[in-house]
Amino acid sequence: MNFARWRPHPWHGLSAGEDAPRVVNVFVEITPFDLIKYEVDKASGYLKVDRPQRTSSQPPALYGFIPQTYCAEQVTRLSPGAEKGDGDPLDICVLSERPITKSEVLIPARVIGGLQLHDRGEADDKIIAVLQGDYVWGGAKDIADVPQVLVERLEHYFSTYKLVPGEPPRIRVVARYGFDHASAVVQAAMEDYRAHFGDA
Repeated sequence: MNFARWRPHPWHGLSAGEDAPRVVNVFVEITPFDLIKYEVDKASGYLKVDRPQRTSSQPPALYGFIPQTYCAEQVTRLSPGAEKGDGDPLDICVLSERPITKSEVLIPARVIGGLQLHDRGEADDKIIAVLQGDYVWGGAKDIADVPQVLVERLEHYFSTYKLVPGEPPRIRVVARYGFDHASAVVQAAMEDYRAHFGDA
């Protein structure tokens, strides 16, 4: 067994997972208990404060990204009306019956679907997954296998979490989709990563 001598960069030093795009590794940045928007610092790999949440919105699920993914040309092709990808690793939300209160953890997750978002013209998909082995949601294979109210909460969160009073909304939830399209988006994001950063 090989052991890393140093902590790997969570975006570049970890893998998307041997069974991607069905089961992926997820680096968790935000939990449902956070009122601060955290995100990984691309240069150092450490988690940083992006901003305090302006409104009372709290993420309804674990929120992070899939390592060694990138939203660029291939992802944009799967998002009609988008001008370009958002230039970030692919976002993912993970449903878990048991509360996970820590961020900066790596979890295995089974992809079941996603939300197609446009943020000021940029493709900003949010993949939806369930915690692998979860005793309540672990058997889900498609977005139709979980209560739709959970998906509605995610849609509401992402359509409102950047709202500023008096300003027009900058984010639009274009569509929701099941595993087949989600699988294509994950694969496209992995291809975009290889095209821009090479093989790890």
